[in-house]
Amino acid sequence: MAAPYACNPDESRGRLFTEEESAFRSPFQRDRDRIIHAGAFRRLKHKTQVFVEHEGDYFRTRLTHSIEVAQVARTIARALGLNEDLTEAVALAHDLGHTPFGHTGEDALNALMAPYGGFDHNAQALKIVTSLERNYAGFDGLNLTWETLEGIAKHNGPVPAPLPFALADYNARHDLELDTHASGEAQVAAVSDDVAYNNHDLADGLRAGLFTDAEAAELPIVGAAYAEVDRDWPGLDRKRRRAEALRRVFGVMVGDVIDTSRARLADADPHSVEELRGAGRPMVRFSDALFTDLKEIRAFLFSRMYRAPSVVEMRSRVTRVVEELFPLYMARPELLPEEWKQDVEAARDEVARARLVADYIAGMTDRFALQQHGELIGNA
Repeated sequence: MAAPYACNPDESRGRLFTEEESAFRSPFQRDRDRIIHAGAFRRLKHKTQVFVEHEGDYFRTRLTHSIEVAQVARTIARALGLNEDLTEAVALAHDLGHTPFGHTGEDALNALMAPYGGFDHNAQALKIVTSLERNYAGFDGLNLTWETLEGIAKHNGPVPAPLPFALADYNARHDLELDTHASGEAQVAAVSDDVAYNNHDLADGLRAGLFTDAEAAELPIVGAAYAEVDRDWPGLDRKRRRAEALRRVFGVMVGDVIDTSRARLADADPHSVEELRGAGRPMVRFSDALFTDLKEIRAFLFSRMYRAPSVVEMRSRVTRVVEELFPLYMARPELLPEEWKQDVEAARDEVARARLVADYIAGMTDRFALQQHGELIGNA
């Protein structure tokens, strides 16, 4: 049964462009389906999570990460009485704006775009679903509901000024109330992102041999999970032992979010989604104790995984790819594909051209960016 603070699809604030709604899908289900069918969503399969896409078949990509986030989000939303379809839509869309090479590519593109308003992947996700996807006759973008757009824009909380230009541009036309917290559904998507990457980055780091099971077992939460597996399944082979332990880590994080969020919601007692948005604090979060443990895990992953020599070496290589493609396209925008020709002609000044080039590079997959760099400049 839906909680009183859940988003009700029948009471949605609607879409920027009026459409006849589906006879058999709710507005939020329709949003989810449009996101899944978007080209930007498909391209996530070849975009970096931590390891560049071609480095191994078993490592997470942005697509597999987004699917895992959506799975966690539905579980938490169901437990809290929130709308699962809206939660899933926001979870699936939350990383649409990521560049090739993950945060490394974003850092490089943001630096290059500093004179033109910077680059932010959350704002870029909103730009994709409101402008850059162009498959509908009546409008640019996916024409998602206000609630889904709000969740994409501010699932991490209120957005302070100055706003990223892509977000400011859209918000001027369609106010997403960026100074408040988002719906409970969007908050669930945000915390599910943390649950998913904390767990799968441990798994991918172990698979890559960047640290050992024994070293991971020294971490809070993780050590207790390994100990529980060893007690219940003594002598288990390494692969199964690791998988069983990490499943338990997953369960601890999800259970903590549900228990903590239920308590916070009971304390605040919101009777509508508007009361939840106006509470002045997030309702969906980890407990303070678990959050402290997760900070220790993140510090370990930062030093042993994100700053591992092999990862740093690849970061340097792919940073150079972005840094060299950007000025090339700025100087020769005719190198962009034919379908971008109209946009190139409409880019009358340097700022407009830079933002167009940023859109093009941000949409690239890892493999396509490497291919283009090899063909146009030479292998990095």
